[in-house]
Amino acid sequence: MTSVQPVRVRSGQSSQFTAAVVDEFGPNLNVRDVDLPKPGLNQALVKLIASGVCHTDLHATEGDWPVKPEPPFIPGHEGIGEVIELGPGKHSVSVGDIVGNAWLWSACGDCEYCRTGRETQCNDAEYGGYTQDGSFGEYMLVDTRYAARIPEGVDYLEAAPILCAGVTVYKGLKVSETKPGQFMVVSGVGGLGHLAVQYAKAMGMRVIAVDIAEDKLDHAKEWGAEFVVNAKDEDPVQAVQAYTDGGAHGILVTAVHRDAFGQALGMARRDGTIVFNGLPPGEFPASVFDIVFRNLTIRGSLVGTRQDMAEALDFYARGLVKPTVKECSLHEINDVFELMRQGKIDGRMAIRY
Repeated sequence: MTSVQPVRVRSGQSSQFTAAVVDEFGPNLNVRDVDLPKPGLNQALVKLIASGVCHTDLHATEGDWPVKPEPPFIPGHEGIGEVIELGPGKHSVSVGDIVGNAWLWSACGDCEYCRTGRETQCNDAEYGGYTQDGSFGEYMLVDTRYAARIPEGVDYLEAAPILCAGVTVYKGLKVSETKPGQFMVVSGVGGLGHLAVQYAKAMGMRVIAVDIAEDKLDHAKEWGAEFVVNAKDEDPVQAVQAYTDGGAHGILVTAVHRDAFGQALGMARRDGTIVFNGLPPGEFPASVFDIVFRNLTIRGSLVGTRQDMAEALDFYARGLVKPTVKECSLHEINDVFELMRQGKIDGRMAIRY
């Protein structure tokens, strides 16, 4: 760690930049000029190169989660860019380095959760694009203690979704405690699930993919799933139980349809673990007797720690996972949100600046 004094903004740089802003909750963002922020203690100003677009950004824009951000704010938590200015404090990055923001923008570093490697549960955590302005703009601030370090030589547009979608499913697979050679069901092969299939395969698991779209299941087989189930045409519980001779050791639910959460319990093996990544509204039916009698574990998993991020990026940098990404511009963000509402995005979308 080296002590770095504040660096002046580059000569000729404007005092404003273009961003997509939530001025009030609703269906659309306002693409407009905003003031360029000055990095504070432990912060850096980053010039964006690319930013992924996540379903969480849509929730933030519409304000439909129980814990809401406060407008006006700039969404986006899959941003990659170049450090152009450092605020006061000690930094492990330098001007010119390529870094990313993430959902976990910062944490206190001192609480029980932070001290025990569970920093995503910190009560004082800040969230990128939610409680702190994010990457839907030409510039953003990051806390250099928590900013993702982007490996050299990667495609930045392609790498951007790893900062949320990738690390989210990777951590979910880790906490399932499913071992190499054991069965892992990935329920939902969309923006999260298409990466989950690849991570699970790279981690040595025997992957089963469940979805209602035949084209997504065809892709899942290409990514390494050994068995696929179209839940629109057959009962996934019966199909998985029959193929695995008793159910899967782990289930990762990335789908956002409530039926998938109830089905997950039925697809699980005795003593299996079901991990929820998807965040649909409402509740799902669950038999307490079944959970107890079959000794099932149900747990949620929220993104990942800095170490999880480094590991998830390493899988990508070594070519073991490859996000499906379509490029868009910042000015197309409202059109992208509409496609997201309609479920018409194959993989992930990412903004190129």
